[in-house]
Amino acid sequence: MMGITNDFFIGYDKCSLDEFEFESGRVLNDVVVEYSAKGTPKFDDDGKITNVIVYCHTFNGNYSSLDDLYKLTAEGKPLDFNEYYFISITSLGFPDSCSPSTTNLKHNFPKYTMKDRVNFKRQFLKERFGIDHVFGIISRGVGGYEAYTWACEYPDEMDFIMVAGSSYKTNGYRYVVSKCMESIIESNDDFYSDLYSDSLSRIMVSINKLLYSNQFSKKIFQNMSNEEIDVLMDDYVDEGLFTDIYDFNLRNEAVLEYNLEDKLKNIKAEMLIVSSDDDMYYTPEFDVLPLENMIENATVVIFDSKEDRVDYDDCSIIEDDLKLFMDSLKNKKE
Repeated sequence: MMGITNDFFIGYDKCSLDEFEFESGRVLNDVVVEYSAKGTPKFDDDGKITNVIVYCHTFNGNYSSLDDLYKLTAEGKPLDFNEYYFISITSLGFPDSCSPSTTNLKHNFPKYTMKDRVNFKRQFLKERFGIDHVFGIISRGVGGYEAYTWACEYPDEMDFIMVAGSSYKTNGYRYVVSKCMESIIESNDDFYSDLYSDSLSRIMVSINKLLYSNQFSKKIFQNMSNEEIDVLMDDYVDEGLFTDIYDFNLRNEAVLEYNLEDKLKNIKAEMLIVSSDDDMYYTPEFDVLPLENMIENATVVIFDSKEDRVDYDDCSIIEDDLKLFMDSLKNKKE
């Protein structure tokens, strides 16, 4: 860890909040937060960082997911590390931050909401860095749920948010998928056992088979043979063996209850919303295009997907649109 000042750094770290209170009223003590910081902090006359961008990761991600933006954070790119200071925090409920598996509370871990996940990050930023306003929030997938929630619940705390491959509510197909996963978990009598049984691991394999169908564009399932799909599915499902079922269950419950449709009008931040034309989990027609009329300062970008996947990983696809968006923000600040 390389120090910048006594308070700010570039690198990876873990720290603890003395306590964290959930919306339910439950309180946990010595709450672990895993995070990393990259970039170049810039300070105002009061010593506060003015160029912080928070990155919110995907359903199965963590702090290291910030590295997915490497094509956009290189020198001269729209999110140049020389211009911005990124803080990426492993969300509440995820391994290595405070979670059922990290605390060993398992099914006794407090039920949490998307607002709890946002408050977890807000409290950390305030206590660790003295930050109560960020320049922006960049997010993807379920990380977008946090970004939308943050902007709706605390609209004065950021200048912009960028959301890729996400939505403002859980409904339709997504709701059915999450309810199916909930039902699979509840069907296992070992869930409330003190021991982590093989049957719980097998359940996570089954759940990952269900999740697998959401990882690719519509085109791949039309263009690949069943044998080819089986090979890819086996590789993906193996990852389920490393997912804690208690972490996953509460994460899924938070997703099931997510709906901000009535709060979108609260958003004041400038917004860049990105979607693939071929995404079948977060569809442009239902999850993105309606937002142009629901959020005052929303810019929507729909990109053409490649044949093999919904390519949110290749962030360079939106480089030109992102540059225009960031340049506009700079001009407004000046």
